[in-house]
Amino acid sequence: MAQTTTTEFSLDNGLKVIVREDHRAPVVVSQLWYKVGSSYEVPGNTGLAHALEHMMFKGSSKLGPGESSRILRELGAEENAFTSDDYTAYYQVIARDRLAVALEMEADRLAGLTLPEDEFIREIEVIKEERRMRTDDRPSGLAYERFKALAYPASGYHIPTIGWMHDLERMTIEDLRNWHQRWYAPNNATLVIVGDVEPTAVKALVQRYFAHIPARPLPSVKQPLELDEPGQRSITLHLKTQLPSLMMGFNVPSLTSSNNPNDVHALRLISALLDGGNSSRIPTQLEREQELVVGASAWYNAFTRGSSLFILSATPNVQKGKTIAEVEQGLWQQIKQLQKTPPSAAELARVRAQVVASEVYAQDSITSQATQIGMLETVGLSWRIQEQDLAALETITPADIQAAAQKYFTNTRLTTAYIYPEEARP
Repeated sequence: MAQTTTTEFSLDNGLKVIVREDHRAPVVVSQLWYKVGSSYEVPGNTGLAHALEHMMFKGSSKLGPGESSRILRELGAEENAFTSDDYTAYYQVIARDRLAVALEMEADRLAGLTLPEDEFIREIEVIKEERRMRTDDRPSGLAYERFKALAYPASGYHIPTIGWMHDLERMTIEDLRNWHQRWYAPNNATLVIVGDVEPTAVKALVQRYFAHIPARPLPSVKQPLELDEPGQRSITLHLKTQLPSLMMGFNVPSLTSSNNPNDVHALRLISALLDGGNSSRIPTQLEREQELVVGASAWYNAFTRGSSLFILSATPNVQKGKTIAEVEQGLWQQIKQLQKTPPSAAELARVRAQVVASEVYAQDSITSQATQIGMLETVGLSWRIQEQDLAALETITPADIQAAAQKYFTNTRLTTAYIYPEEARP
């Protein structure tokens, strides 16, 4: 990994700016992260964060609809945006001598977004179509959305980022104007710039384009916390899918919501023990030895703004006559193995080395570096934890793994989704 220097400063209006120098190529990535996503929404008003992301490209005080994208294309830049439960972010990857163009446009749509109603009327149809393609007509997307709605009974994480269809149908341009007014303020944003730049030059540019935008009072925000033990829940779905599948999710804390970070790091390593490549337990035991599944995964995000889920999913090997019930039993055997017997020191060391390596390799691209910085800052952690984070993984013992498995993998924290093909509907 190249040597990097990271500089942090804030403008008087509250905009936080983090600049990381990486001089390997004459390129820079600029990302503006807003502390708002779908977990900030309320029932009846869902899909706003994502819809506004679409409308941010539809014209500002200096540029008409789509013009910013055209200019960036002509400069050979890459641009996009993304919305999640916890944040909305906009980015450009651009030649270092064109950074000013990206910053000027970003500041313009923060301060002077026009939100024309005719553009909204067209764009909301695009968003509804996106919802149909990605969720309603895609069995895995639909299953995950219903599973998540059940797995998070108490927090805004049960809201799908794209929004429920009936809310998209009744959304108005006024809703989006209010959303932009409420959340899009410099004191609710972090600007991350990584690449072939020099911090004092960047600071001058940021001052020039952003310093005049006034701070605004922000709504008070509460962390999306979940019930520790909501009780056992399950959902059965019959969808347009060829193969049955299963999802199991346990309500667990994240690094921001836990008062015991060791538990969180243990859960990260458990995810890799079960599903960290070809030699991990699920592929070895359930796929190859028992031929029970044709695909399975373990997944856990430790870096959320609030509570999290530890998710296991699997598809039975129907060609070998395997059923969802047998797969569920097989996944429970994996869990009980962890609860009964700690992993060997050698297995844990191998898995830890893998996790650390993947974190380090992620730093190879300037976009990954920026994304990691922006994500950590926006969920309420700090980019500074990156170094300590790898050291924290080193302290986890086999006994910690066993203790976390015993504590969190219980029926009282469990949501299960059973997904069957439509033909199997009783």
